[in-house]
Amino acid sequence: MQNLTELPFNTTSPRSLSVIIKVCVVIPFFCIFLCCVAVMLHIFASHRQFLDTSRYILFACMLINDTVQLLVSVLLFFHSMAQIKFALVYCFPLLFFSTATFQNTPLILATMSLERYVAIIYPLQCPPAWRSDCIWIIILSLWLLSCIFSITVYSIGQQNPAVDTFLTPVVCRSAVINPSPIQTLFRTVVNILCFAVVAVIILFTYVRILLETRKLRQDRTSVSKAMHTVLLHGFQLLLCMLAFTIPITENLIVLLAKWQLIDIAFFNFFCFILIPRVLSPLIYGFRDQSFRSYIGKTLLCCLNRMKNPNVKRLMQENLFAS
Repeated sequence: MQNLTELPFNTTSPRSLSVIIKVCVVIPFFCIFLCCVAVMLHIFASHRQFLDTSRYILFACMLINDTVQLLVSVLLFFHSMAQIKFALVYCFPLLFFSTATFQNTPLILATMSLERYVAIIYPLQCPPAWRSDCIWIIILSLWLLSCIFSITVYSIGQQNPAVDTFLTPVVCRSAVINPSPIQTLFRTVVNILCFAVVAVIILFTYVRILLETRKLRQDRTSVSKAMHTVLLHGFQLLLCMLAFTIPITENLIVLLAKWQLIDIAFFNFFCFILIPRVLSPLIYGFRDQSFRSYIGKTLLCCLNRMKNPNVKRLMQENLFAS
């Protein structure tokens, strides 16, 4: 996430006990997230019913997007804390994926809300673009828009003449690539417009589905589930927007408490970047009844596989002992 890469850090003691504790706090959360995502993607790829449903295809796309974003964000955070310097040519791909995935998240949420709207309003005549065999075109379009935005952000404005792209070792931060105020202004305006449009789309789909419930006398359960799903997308959007509160929290902490810059950066990263990104896809995945049932079966299967070798070993030991 681009907000993360601009956080200031104290360079006096990068390998202090405080830094080690912060790393030990972040890693377990990230590992748990990776394990849950791996299970969900395995379930998605192993069952045809998910591969043939647009809703679950978009959900898998969101899982992959959030995984890439968290992975890059954690790497950038650790590099900044440790003040690791390397050539800018190796830093740019990390910043590119960080910005692109951050921008892609609200676009995916808006698309998932529209998919629920189409499924309820046109249950028998689904538009071709929203069918499972064509939904990939929409997904690729979302990624293309996000990549164009990311390239534009790091292309506009005057480049820093003191930085050699291939030779100068720098701490990987977007401000090093392009410290121009035009870049910051452009990124802020586009982010605000993007999140505002997505919020309007989610609100529109929720109101339309709500009105549809008054017309339909049958299948109210499906419509009710769709309403709850759209509300969940709105909650996920709020989680994403927490990243915009980082400048506010930085100023409040500076005024109310005498924290070091590295502690402020860790607090913002953990509360407004790591936790929301971990919770957002997991809440959606575990809420879905189909996914939840398969997750339970997968966990039971893994537990049985772990127990079976022990049982066999005990039986063999008892056999030889007798």
